[in-house]
Amino acid sequence: MRFFASALTLSLSLVALPLEAQEPARPKSQKEQPQPATPSPPRASSLDELFERLGKAQSEQEAKGIASLIERRFSRSGSDTADLLLSRAAEAYAKKDFPLAIELIDRVLTIQPNWAEAWYKRATVFYQLDDPVGAMADLHRALKIEPRHFNAWTGLGHVFMASDDKGRALEAYRRVLKINPQMEDVKTIVTRLSPEVDGQDL
Repeated sequence: MRFFASALTLSLSLVALPLEAQEPARPKSQKEQPQPATPSPPRASSLDELFERLGKAQSEQEAKGIASLIERRFSRSGSDTADLLLSRAAEAYAKKDFPLAIELIDRVLTIQPNWAEAWYKRATVFYQLDDPVGAMADLHRALKIEPRHFNAWTGLGHVFMASDDKGRALEAYRRVLKINPQMEDVKTIVTRLSPEVDGQDL
């Protein structure tokens, strides 16, 4: 449903005692044997860190990998019930059963009204049902909750383009590129639209 710590090695200097002061070494018991350190699992990047990496990505491939991680975060609401309902809505959408998809997402939003991804997904369904007003309203709700939702900005650009509002469409697409500069399809649209909206350079 898209529009879219390393371990530090310490060197210890041991000063030997005079031979006469040394005691014979005693074998260490099983309990006394040093245990190998268990490496700590890598810390998951925060959403803010992922967006920072996305903005600095040097290639489209790198950006796609980071964007995929962000989308996975977006797709988790914190409620197993809401997540399950949204996955069923995605199945209904894939089967083009749009009324069922809307019904399921309505239930999701009753449980998790502040879940940006659910608003974005319902906007996608409204768009397929040729309801640009409903789609636009839901996209604005998604962006109010998560202003960095690049898929929602892309969807908003598509809605404006469909209504021939090229000025606002270009503004939305430029917002996408501020968040994810490596989206090649959006860069192509901006390159094509810019002369029409801003005027050709003389």
